[in-house]
Amino acid sequence: MISFKNNGKIAVKKPYAYVGDFIYAAGGGLEIIMDNFNFYSPTEFVFGKGRENECGKYVKKYGGTKVLIHYGSGSAVRSGLIGRIKKSLESENIPYAELGGVKPNPRDTKVYEGIELCRSENIDFILSVGGGSCIDSAKGIAAGVCYNGDFWDFYGMDKPVERAVPIGTVLTIAAAGSEASGASVITKEDGMLKRDTGADCLRPKFSILNPELTFTLPAYQTACGASDIMAHVFERYFTNTKEVEITDRLCEAVLLTMIKEIPRVMNQPDNYEARANIMWAGTVAHNDIVGVGRSQDWNSHAIEHELSGLYDCAHGAGLAVIMPAWMEFVYRHNIMRFAQAATRVWGCEMNFENPEETAVQGIKAFRRFLHDIGMPINFDELGAKDEDIPLMVEKLGLGEGKTGGFVSLSSGDVTEIFRIAAKAKL
Repeated sequence: MISFKNNGKIAVKKPYAYVGDFIYAAGGGLEIIMDNFNFYSPTEFVFGKGRENECGKYVKKYGGTKVLIHYGSGSAVRSGLIGRIKKSLESENIPYAELGGVKPNPRDTKVYEGIELCRSENIDFILSVGGGSCIDSAKGIAAGVCYNGDFWDFYGMDKPVERAVPIGTVLTIAAAGSEASGASVITKEDGMLKRDTGADCLRPKFSILNPELTFTLPAYQTACGASDIMAHVFERYFTNTKEVEITDRLCEAVLLTMIKEIPRVMNQPDNYEARANIMWAGTVAHNDIVGVGRSQDWNSHAIEHELSGLYDCAHGAGLAVIMPAWMEFVYRHNIMRFAQAATRVWGCEMNFENPEETAVQGIKAFRRFLHDIGMPINFDELGAKDEDIPLMVEKLGLGEGKTGGFVSLSSGDVTEIFRIAAKAKL
């Protein structure tokens, strides 16, 4: 039976629930509702071999007349990538300035430097060359240039970003998905506070994605990227919204792609096809096409930010430690959803008599996969310390309150998740 409710949502009642390839009696009516949503993803994606040579054309297309080239390490220079980008800008008669030195977990100090440079050089377009850290730093600069106050207000004080200098990206690491979103995460060096912001005006005007640029990534960075991509999907997959089959299947498709392709690039770093699938998976994972119409979690990211903020570890490595621990803590909230992930994503056999066993096997399969691709799975392997757990919980700032998400977490809950993460094993 299908009925239309006054709020515009469609409600359906059926006497069953679907998990994996099996149908389970649901013992009464199950209400099926997909949330209303708007999907907005205006970024132009320029995908394929050699597309970085078209930077100038796209900067011009989106109104840039003087560009800040913003990048991280010297590898972008040594590889010739920055040189090719400069040549492309010069071919369109677009002047530029440069600001390198972005670190993983990008710092507020570099953002301040970029803001001043943009103002002094009359920059009207920022071109980020690198991974998520470079892009996030570029977004912080873009917001700060148009603001009379301290840009940290957007991150530490939750002030909304209303205006920003337009940005474009040349992606060199498939991971954060920042090339496809309006989100940005910056670390304040004073206190090593890692905080985020987001706004549509921070979405890149264009993003150039050439899988060849990821060929030379060290295996550890590739694995960190994979962990981040999969976490972006799982943050959306574990939802309290019922019967969102289309986005469930899209999530599962991205996860299955990662499970297939990451081992391939570990053995064949220059496998274009596998790198291409991973790069597009990273974009799809975080432009929210897999998250529309459903509630999302994001507690694992918030908890991990305290790890990488304190220890300056790679974000993906921190997620590899935290996310399975979070799963272990919350899975009883909806055992059937975790059983669904276990069967559909990890290929676990469904235990009809004990679905909880299936759910647990899926979590173990996820942690084993992360371990197999070279990710840490506990504090010792990450370089974190048990004695710092109270400090990280305090910095998270919940106090006596609770988070939102799939399961609302208190400070005590976060403490327990950290403890699970600290001692995790295969």
